[in-house]
Amino acid sequence: MKANETLEDFYRQKLNGLPENYQQGIGHFNVFRTEDCYQNGQVTIHYNRRDFYKIALVRGNNRYHYADKSIDVDGPTLMFFNPQVPYTFEPLSEMKNGLFCIFTESFFKEKIRGNLSDWPMFSMNGKPGYLLSEAEDLEVAGIFDKMLTEIKSDYPFKFDLLRNYVLELAHFAMKRQPSENLYRHPDASSRITSIFMELLERQFPIENPAQRFSMRSAKDYAGQLSVHVNHLNRAIKSTTGKTTTEIIGERLATEAMALLRHTNWNISEIGYSLGFEEASHFNNFFRKHTTKSPSIFRNV
Repeated sequence: MKANETLEDFYRQKLNGLPENYQQGIGHFNVFRTEDCYQNGQVTIHYNRRDFYKIALVRGNNRYHYADKSIDVDGPTLMFFNPQVPYTFEPLSEMKNGLFCIFTESFFKEKIRGNLSDWPMFSMNGKPGYLLSEAEDLEVAGIFDKMLTEIKSDYPFKFDLLRNYVLELAHFAMKRQPSENLYRHPDASSRITSIFMELLERQFPIENPAQRFSMRSAKDYAGQLSVHVNHLNRAIKSTTGKTTTEIIGERLATEAMALLRHTNWNISEIGYSLGFEEASHFNNFFRKHTTKSPSIFRNV
């Protein structure tokens, strides 16, 4: 499982391929209308970090899961997302047309003072949502429309102008107070547990012997969630009655049984794909969870 969603991932998932002008390893910027990326109202955004920044004008009723909290927004909202904080969102009503831009840190390199992470809306503990009035919605949409026009132009200094438009959005937000309308699950523990379960399940099914289950410890998931491992463990225990390690182990055992039943991979290959460096460690793990060795289970 990749730690971050890359620009290449983004383009393949949303646009079925990389744009003609895309060049890996250099500063990148692009701007979109939301409806051009999410066909037929279908939205699939996994809870994850990205390798790029994103600024979005969203409309309608949406819920943004951001680090270990969730933000309910109803109406036009200006949202800021940075590569350090994992996020996803779910529409709570029919999707309405919006706009967003994405860009890398290197797009601004040597063009601004300090780092993008110094901006309040992009800081690790920042609040990313800014509710807009009807007039502000039109103003922000106007800035995005100028981006859409400029990105298609032949103006040789268009990217300098596009940087200015991003800065204009940032200063627009910094003059206002972020939304404090935070939605949470019945308690914070269930919120963290829900995201943990999603991150765990996303690593399955194992489809070939070269694919590896990589997030094996509570610490791995705590890092993705941007919470302390002890906080994660307490949340999982209070919500499920099981430890984080127990849940990971049970899911691994389930996948191991499926691979033993439905593939012709040898036992060493199965163990390796599930993150066990030594076949003996996999055998001990499987026996602990099923009371049988992998070979006996396969031949029953």
